[in-house]
Amino acid sequence: MTADEILMDVEERMEKAVNVYREELRGLRTGRATPGLVDSLRVEYYGSPTPLKAMATISTPDPQSLVIKPFDPAMLKEIEKAIRSSDLGMAPNNDGKIIRLVVPTMSGEQRKKLVTVLKKSAEAAKVACRNIRRDGNKHLETAEKEGEITEDELEKLKEQVQTLLKQYEDKIVELEDKKTKEIMEA
Repeated sequence: MTADEILMDVEERMEKAVNVYREELRGLRTGRATPGLVDSLRVEYYGSPTPLKAMATISTPDPQSLVIKPFDPAMLKEIEKAIRSSDLGMAPNNDGKIIRLVVPTMSGEQRKKLVTVLKKSAEAAKVACRNIRRDGNKHLETAEKEGEITEDELEKLKEQVQTLLKQYEDKIVELEDKKTKEIMEA
Protein backbone atom coordinates (compact mmCIF):
# COMPACT_ATOMS: atom_id res chain seq x y z
CA MET A 1 0.00 0.00 0.00
CA THR A 2 1.22 3.47 -0.79
CA ALA A 3 1.15 6.24 1.81
CA ASP A 4 -1.83 7.89 0.08
CA GLU A 5 -3.76 4.63 0.04
CA ILE A 6 -3.08 4.15 3.75
CA LEU A 7 -4.32 7.67 4.55
CA MET A 8 -7.44 7.16 2.40
CA ASP A 9 -8.14 3.84 4.11
CA VAL A 10 -7.76 5.42 7.56
CA GLU A 11 -10.08 8.29 6.64
CA GLU A 12 -12.73 6.00 5.09
CA ARG A 13 -12.72 3.69 8.11
CA MET A 14 -13.00 6.62 10.56
CA GLU A 15 -15.88 8.01 8.50
CA LYS A 16 -17.62 4.62 8.74
CA ALA A 17 -17.11 4.56 12.52
CA VAL A 18 -18.72 8.01 12.82
CA ASN A 19 -21.61 6.92 10.56
CA VAL A 20 -22.21 3.82 12.70
CA TYR A 21 -22.36 6.08 15.77
CA ARG A 22 -24.71 8.49 13.96
CA GLU A 23 -27.06 5.60 13.10
CA GLU A 24 -26.93 4.42 16.71
CA LEU A 25 -28.05 7.88 17.84
CA ARG A 26 -31.03 7.86 15.48
CA GLY A 27 -32.50 4.91 17.37
CA LEU A 28 -32.18 6.50 20.82
CA ARG A 29 -35.46 7.60 22.31
CA THR A 30 -35.54 11.24 23.33
CA GLY A 31 -39.14 11.56 24.46
CA ARG A 32 -40.01 13.02 21.07
CA ALA A 33 -41.41 10.87 18.25
CA THR A 34 -39.10 10.41 15.27
CA PRO A 35 -39.27 7.79 12.50
CA GLY A 36 -35.67 6.85 13.41
CA LEU A 37 -37.01 5.09 16.52
CA VAL A 38 -38.54 2.29 14.44
CA ASP A 39 -36.74 2.62 11.07
CA SER A 40 -34.37 -0.27 11.64
CA LEU A 41 -36.86 -2.49 13.46
CA ARG A 42 -36.84 -5.90 11.74
CA VAL A 43 -40.18 -7.51 10.83
CA GLU A 44 -40.69 -11.08 9.60
CA TYR A 45 -41.80 -10.64 5.98
CA TYR A 46 -42.49 -13.97 4.29
CA GLY A 47 -39.76 -15.69 6.27
CA SER A 48 -37.02 -13.07 6.13
CA PRO A 49 -36.37 -10.23 8.59
CA THR A 50 -36.98 -6.95 6.76
CA PRO A 51 -36.43 -3.36 8.01
CA LEU A 52 -39.74 -1.71 8.85
CA LYS A 53 -38.95 1.33 6.69
CA ALA A 54 -38.85 -0.97 3.62
CA MET A 55 -42.40 -2.19 4.18
CA ALA A 56 -44.30 0.80 5.56
CA THR A 57 -44.51 4.57 5.62
CA ILE A 58 -43.65 6.02 9.02
CA SER A 59 -44.89 9.49 9.90
CA THR A 60 -45.09 11.73 12.96
CA PRO A 61 -48.45 13.53 13.06
CA ASP A 62 -47.48 15.17 16.36
CA PRO A 63 -44.39 15.24 18.65
CA GLN A 64 -45.68 12.38 20.82
CA SER A 65 -46.89 9.83 18.27
CA LEU A 66 -45.82 7.76 15.29
CA VAL A 67 -48.10 6.38 12.59
CA ILE A 68 -47.01 3.28 10.67
CA LYS A 69 -48.94 2.47 7.49
CA PRO A 70 -47.78 -0.78 5.86
CA PHE A 71 -47.77 -1.07 2.07
CA ASP A 72 -49.31 -4.54 2.54
CA PRO A 73 -52.15 -4.40 5.15
CA ALA A 74 -51.72 -8.13 5.79
CA MET A 75 -48.42 -7.30 7.53
CA LEU A 76 -50.10 -5.30 10.36
CA LYS A 77 -50.00 -8.25 12.77
CA GLU A 78 -46.32 -8.99 12.03
CA ILE A 79 -45.36 -5.33 12.50
CA GLU A 80 -47.31 -5.19 15.76
CA LYS A 81 -45.59 -8.37 16.95
CA ALA A 82 -42.14 -6.95 16.09
CA ILE A 83 -42.86 -3.73 18.01
CA ARG A 84 -44.09 -5.64 21.07
CA SER A 85 -41.02 -7.90 21.11
CA SER A 86 -38.57 -4.99 20.65
CA ASP A 87 -37.02 -3.00 23.50
CA LEU A 88 -38.89 0.20 22.51
CA GLY A 89 -41.20 0.06 25.52
CA MET A 90 -44.20 1.23 23.49
CA ALA A 91 -47.58 -0.44 23.02
CA PRO A 92 -48.80 -0.47 19.41
CA ASN A 93 -52.41 0.55 18.77
CA ASN A 94 -53.66 -1.33 15.68
CA ASP A 95 -56.91 -0.08 14.08
CA GLY A 96 -56.86 -2.50 11.14
CA LYS A 97 -55.28 -0.04 8.67
CA ILE A 98 -52.46 1.66 10.57
CA ILE A 99 -50.47 1.23 13.76
CA ARG A 100 -50.26 4.17 16.10
CA LEU A 101 -47.47 4.41 18.68
CA VAL A 102 -47.52 6.92 21.51
CA VAL A 103 -44.03 7.86 22.70
CA PRO A 104 -44.15 8.22 26.48
CA THR A 105 -42.47 11.24 28.01
CA MET A 106 -39.29 10.48 29.89
CA SER A 107 -38.58 11.23 33.54
CA GLY A 108 -35.47 13.14 34.58
CA GLU A 109 -33.90 9.92 35.84
CA GLN A 110 -34.53 8.15 32.51
CA ARG A 111 -32.95 11.07 30.67
CA LYS A 112 -29.82 10.89 32.84
CA LYS A 113 -29.55 7.13 32.24
CA LEU A 114 -29.90 7.71 28.50
CA VAL A 115 -27.15 10.35 28.57
CA THR A 116 -24.91 7.82 30.36
CA VAL A 117 -25.61 5.26 27.61
CA LEU A 118 -24.90 7.99 25.05
CA LYS A 119 -21.51 8.78 26.63
CA LYS A 120 -20.51 5.08 26.61
CA SER A 121 -21.51 4.81 22.98
CA ALA A 122 -19.52 7.95 22.08
CA GLU A 123 -16.47 6.57 23.87
CA ALA A 124 -16.79 3.29 21.97
CA ALA A 125 -16.87 5.23 18.68
CA LYS A 126 -13.74 7.18 19.73
CA VAL A 127 -11.98 3.93 20.65
CA ALA A 128 -12.85 2.54 17.22
CA CYS A 129 -11.24 5.60 15.61
CA ARG A 130 -8.15 5.23 17.82
CA ASN A 131 -7.83 1.60 16.78
CA ILE A 132 -8.03 2.69 13.14
CA ARG A 133 -5.23 5.22 13.83
CA ARG A 134 -3.12 2.44 15.37
CA ASP A 135 -3.67 0.21 12.33
CA GLY A 136 -2.82 3.08 9.97
CA ASN A 137 0.38 3.83 11.87
CA LYS A 138 1.37 0.14 11.71
CA HIS A 139 0.86 0.16 7.93
CA LEU A 140 2.96 3.31 7.65
CA GLU A 141 5.75 1.77 9.76
CA THR A 142 5.69 -1.33 7.56
CA ALA A 143 5.92 0.86 4.44
CA GLU A 144 8.92 2.66 5.98
CA LYS A 145 10.65 -0.67 6.79
CA GLU A 146 10.09 -1.83 3.22
CA GLY A 147 11.68 1.37 1.94
CA GLU A 148 8.51 2.77 0.33
CA ILE A 149 8.67 5.95 2.44
CA THR A 150 11.46 7.72 4.34
CA GLU A 151 11.68 8.21 8.10
CA ASP A 152 10.79 11.92 7.72
CA GLU A 153 7.75 11.06 5.58
CA LEU A 154 6.72 8.52 8.21
CA GLU A 155 6.62 11.22 10.89
CA LYS A 156 4.66 13.63 8.66
CA LEU A 157 2.19 10.89 7.73
CA LYS A 158 1.73 9.90 11.37
CA GLU A 159 0.94 13.54 12.13
CA GLN A 160 -1.66 13.51 9.34
CA VAL A 161 -3.23 10.37 10.80
CA GLN A 162 -3.31 12.05 14.22
CA THR A 163 -4.97 15.11 12.66
CA LEU A 164 -7.60 12.84 11.07
CA LEU A 165 -8.22 11.21 14.44
CA LYS A 166 -8.72 14.59 16.11
CA GLN A 167 -11.10 15.65 13.33
CA TYR A 168 -13.27 12.54 13.67
CA GLU A 169 -13.22 12.59 17.47
CA ASP A 170 -14.47 16.19 17.27
CA LYS A 171 -17.34 15.03 15.01
CA ILE A 172 -18.26 12.36 17.56
CA VAL A 173 -18.21 14.89 20.43
CA GLU A 174 -20.34 17.28 18.36
CA LEU A 175 -22.93 14.55 17.69
CA GLU A 176 -22.87 13.53 21.36
CA ASP A 177 -23.38 17.11 22.59
CA LYS A 178 -26.23 17.71 20.16
CA LYS A 179 -28.03 14.49 21.19
CA THR A 180 -27.44 15.16 24.90
CA LYS A 181 -29.01 18.58 24.53
CA GLU A 182 -31.95 17.06 22.65
CA ILE A 183 -32.48 14.41 25.36
CA MET A 184 -32.32 16.88 28.24
CA GLU A 185 -34.69 19.38 26.54
CA ALA A 186 -37.33 16.99 25.22
